[in-house]
Amino acid sequence: MNYLKLIHWPSLLLIVLGHFLIKYALLDPFGVPITLNWFGLTLLSLASVCLAAGGHVIHAIYTIKADQVNAPKRVIIGKHISIKKANKLFFIFNIAGVLIGFYIANIIGQPSFSILFIMASALLYAYATSLKKYILIAPLIRSLLAGLAILAVGLYDLWPAITNQNRATITTFFLIIVDYAIFISLLNFVRELVVNQRNIDGDHRNENKTLPLVLGKDRTNKIIFALTLLPLAGVCYYISQYLYMHTASLLYAIILLIIPLFYVSVKVLGAKHKKDYVQLNIILKAVMLFSVLSIGLYQFILL
Repeated sequence: MNYLKLIHWPSLLLIVLGHFLIKYALLDPFGVPITLNWFGLTLLSLASVCLAAGGHVIHAIYTIKADQVNAPKRVIIGKHISIKKANKLFFIFNIAGVLIGFYIANIIGQPSFSILFIMASALLYAYATSLKKYILIAPLIRSLLAGLAILAVGLYDLWPAITNQNRATITTFFLIIVDYAIFISLLNFVRELVVNQRNIDGDHRNENKTLPLVLGKDRTNKIIFALTLLPLAGVCYYISQYLYMHTASLLYAIILLIIPLFYVSVKVLGAKHKKDYVQLNIILKAVMLFSVLSIGLYQFILL
C-alpha cells in the first residue's frame, strides 16, 4: 500500500482513463483511422504510467524534509521505504517507460516517436540532478509531463495513420487532443502553485526555491488568479464553438468546470491559511478529473 501511495496511484489511473477515453469515446465512435489496437494502447498507457510514477518517486525523495513539516503522517520515504529503494524504483520506472515507448514506436514504424518518452525521461533526470534548485522548474516539469501523457495518444495512435485522404479528419481530432493536453498542463500548473502555497513552511525548511518563497504569498495568489483565467477562457471558447446547442454538455461544462474554476480564481485572491489551499487543491483535482471525463461527451455532441 505504501508503494501505491508513493507513486500517487489516483493520478496514474487518470492517465489510463484519459488514454482509453480518447481512443474508445473520441476516436472510435467517429471511425477515425487509428494505429494501435487495445494491446498497443495498454502498452502506451503503461509507458506513460511508468514515467509519471518515476516523477512522483523522485519528487518524494527530494521533498522528504518538506513533507516532514507539511504532512508528517504521509511521509513514506525514509519511514516505510528506504531512500535507496526509492532511487532504484525511480530508475526502474524511468528505464521501463523509455523501453516500452521505444518498443511501441518501432511497432508502428515510427522509431523517431520514442523521442517523446526519451525527452520525458531526460526531464525527470535533469530535475533529479540539478534543475530542482531553480524556481518553477518542478511545477513546470510535472505539468509538462501531464500534458505529454495526453498528447502521447494522438502522436502514437493518430499520426502514423495519416494519409492524403484522411488528413483533414485526423488533423481535426489531433488538434482536439492537443487542446486537452494544453488544458491539463495549465490546470496542473495552477494546482502545483496552489500546493506550493500550501507547503510553504516545509519548502522553507527544505530550502526549496518555490514561487511563494521568492515572491511572497500575496503576489503568488495574484499569479494563480491570472493563470486560472486561461483554462477558464479555454472552456468558454469550447462552449461557444461546440456546446452552446447541446444542453446536457453545456450544463456539464458550466457546473463541473466553469463554476469551480471561477470559484478558485475568486477564492485564491483572499487565501491565506493552509486550509484554504487544501480546499483549492481538491477542487482543481476534481476539475482535472471532470475535464478528462468530458472527452466522452464528443460522441453525443458531434454525432
